[in-house]
Amino acid sequence: MWLATLAMPAAATLELIVQDAASGKEMPARIHLRDAEGKVVRAPGLPFWRDHFVMPGRARVELPAGPCTIEIERGPEWSVFHTNLTLSTAGQTNSFALRRLFDLRREGWYAGETHVHRPPHEMELLMQAEDLDVAHSITWWNTMATWKPRPDPSPWRDFDGGRVFHDASGEDERDGGALLFLDASRPLPITSGTKHFPSSLTFAKQGRANGIQWIDAEKPFWWDFPMWIAHGVIDTVGLAHNHMHRGGVLNNEAWGRPRPPGPYPGPQGNARWTQDIYYHVLNAGIRLPPSAGSASGVLPNPVGYNRAFVHLEEPFTWKRWADGLKAGRSFVGNGPLLRVKANGQWPGHVFRFTGPSKIRLEGRLDSRDPIAALELIQRGKSTRITLPSEFEAEESGWFLIRAIADVPHTFRFASTAPFYVEVAGKPMRPHADSVDFFRLWCRERIDYLEKVPDLDPVRRQEVLTPWKQALEFWSRRQP
Repeated sequence: MWLATLAMPAAATLELIVQDAASGKEMPARIHLRDAEGKVVRAPGLPFWRDHFVMPGRARVELPAGPCTIEIERGPEWSVFHTNLTLSTAGQTNSFALRRLFDLRREGWYAGETHVHRPPHEMELLMQAEDLDVAHSITWWNTMATWKPRPDPSPWRDFDGGRVFHDASGEDERDGGALLFLDASRPLPITSGTKHFPSSLTFAKQGRANGIQWIDAEKPFWWDFPMWIAHGVIDTVGLAHNHMHRGGVLNNEAWGRPRPPGPYPGPQGNARWTQDIYYHVLNAGIRLPPSAGSASGVLPNPVGYNRAFVHLEEPFTWKRWADGLKAGRSFVGNGPLLRVKANGQWPGHVFRFTGPSKIRLEGRLDSRDPIAALELIQRGKSTRITLPSEFEAEESGWFLIRAIADVPHTFRFASTAPFYVEVAGKPMRPHADSVDFFRLWCRERIDYLEKVPDLDPVRRQEVLTPWKQALEFWSRRQP
């Protein structure tokens, strides 16, 4: 009998060094490394997720000798390095220099995200590698809880001369969707929650009773979204959310309200449905700022792929950043960097005019990707613009600026938070079609909950009550 043996490819050692091109100093970065067969290569002992690892400036990896590909990134303000190498068994050292292309901190903008599922002990290096200022580490999530009390009771971890992450953030994610509790001091007792009971509103109210001041609706297409608005329990909503990935999209609404099949096709359909729902909120007269989260550790994104930039006039602190995001002095996105003033004011400003007035838009748009469109979104309608630009605000309402990158396989964009306009002292008149949009949504959800088999009569009534109250709320908003 002949025994055949397969020769294993010889191993090669690759030492990677990443430097700041300006200073020559080593710096943390994210590495996407694949061997000749396209297999992802990990670096021992360093944080890894799906298709990348992060390194503190220098790392050593082993992989089969021969060709490999490497991509190096450090968030949207730095250059990207992409190259092909051929490794020999003798091993080699390669140094790569990244250039800072844009410096938003110098302009008063600080970047953060609200939704990270990575171990807290990895967060410092992860944030350094992505040049991220703020992050929320989800350490309690439905029945999972990795949070542990420490002698230092503060959930805020400051490091690296100003970066900060919160290691006691939590998530209630069930059939109605996901709420993020972003300034908790310890977990809420949500582990008893089942698919439909209790209502997500119950845990939201418990959060408020326990001092939580920041609750984020993780996506606007979750079924419970109009009910959360009606009861006033959310402070922000994820406009740049985790269905948008660096390498593609999650092209569905999971168990949320599905988008209509016609007007939202292709890889960008979910994101455009997300934004149209958000515009319905604003058209209904609800002022709700956007947020951003990537869900790295669950979905394929690196930490900070979706991020919010908040403008601060005073020195950076987490509280000022959080207050600024909740006030809408921000833009959100996953690539383009969009800083726009209207009549000299940043997003979130409320303009009060005695009559129709001109608004001048000025600012700067930077992007590593080509831009397909820069748009003024006014009362939900899109108009292509350039900067600077001018338009007339004729009535009370809202507007924002959106940039969409020319990247067909995903939705890469930036959006300012809304600006608001009040003309002649009159509040915005809600749009009837947007109010009806949410009234129909409430009726669909009520019909569903009246029929689900896993609720006994008492629990069914408890779950239905906040929805019936939500339907009344939206009906009262009908102009």
